[in-house]
Amino acid sequence: MKISAGHRHLTSLALIGLIALQASQVHAQTSPAPTESGINSADKWELTISPYAYHWSRSPEHRSVYLIGLERRLPDNWLWGAGFFSNSFGQPSAYTYYGYRWDNLFGNPSLYAKLTAGLMYGYVGQYKRKVPLNFGGFSPLVIPALGYRITKQDSIQIAPLGNAAVLFTYSRSF
Repeated sequence: MKISAGHRHLTSLALIGLIALQASQVHAQTSPAPTESGINSADKWELTISPYAYHWSRSPEHRSVYLIGLERRLPDNWLWGAGFFSNSFGQPSAYTYYGYRWDNLFGNPSLYAKLTAGLMYGYVGQYKRKVPLNFGGFSPLVIPALGYRITKQDSIQIAPLGNAAVLFTYSRSF
């Protein structure tokens, strides 16, 4: 029985989702604690969207990048999450990760930095060589980001994506 490419993509995305759910069990959760700024930014969920990525070099193959993600911030500033997106070539992709967030950056209660590392699925077929260490569409990924909290619930971020692009996101905490 031959499995279609679309079915393989859905199976891979489901696997990424299961890995993200399993990551939630890695860290025991405690009661939330306020940050130095007095804003309780820990032990919350965050919904992230990205309507735009700027590519450093133009290519007629590039497509718009759209992302939706869900992240869990733990009381000790560790975090885990998953994002589903269309990559630069229009392929369905996903990223599950674990990371850390530094609040109150440079003494500014609204400024923060974040570093995540995890596993990405995407960039298959003719685009498999567009990301390093790609094995069957899976590759390790590390993403740094700089964010600014607009309100207690709303923030914006900018995240460089290697030498390919920079991603702009909006997040809502709940």
